[in-house]
Amino acid sequence: MPSLNGRFDRRRVLAGLLIVPLGAAGRGPVRVRMSTGLGVLVIELYPDKAPISAANFLAYADRRLMDGGSFYRTVGPWNDNNPATISVIQGGLNRDDSPLPSIAHETTRQTGLRHTDGVISMARDAPGTAGAEFFICVGDNPALDFGGARNPDGQGFAAFGRVVEGMDVVRKIHRVPTVSSASDPYLKGQMITEPVRIQTLSRN
Repeated sequence: MPSLNGRFDRRRVLAGLLIVPLGAAGRGPVRVRMSTGLGVLVIELYPDKAPISAANFLAYADRRLMDGGSFYRTVGPWNDNNPATISVIQGGLNRDDSPLPSIAHETTRQTGLRHTDGVISMARDAPGTAGAEFFICVGDNPALDFGGARNPDGQGFAAFGRVVEGMDVVRKIHRVPTVSSASDPYLKGQMITEPVRIQTLSRN
């Protein structure tokens, strides 16, 4: 599981490979609908700015690969174990491998996007390891941008869209109960007691 801290977990790394859905690149915003156990999110993706990351997320939506995933981690000032504090919820398939190849890293310096309130971005370990895991910002999180202090490599994370409906659901997930212990001390207090199921993810 990519952990937003720059350390390496066991993952299948096929950096730079991606199966792009037809018509995903070279166009304006595309909206997807994510139904969760706590409500619906509508997310606007920006394939014109972040073509690789947006196409990856659309591939998961079009192939229904995210259905049955979950939001399983919540991070805020009350439980963050990194001095470069952030506020996010993390979701995906929560597994070490991904059904689609890992993708090349798109920095915020390249895309012009920033980790502001409601922005969705790819979770990763090393650059080029992002796949099925993502996070959504709660408030502004400049530490996640290129050059930010969250990740020791300074490359930041790959923002590729924004929640345009359902931020009340995001904030509700952000405050759900978590377990106090974790096998990885870095994740202590962050893993959600009852992960919030992603029922479906599809184009809106």
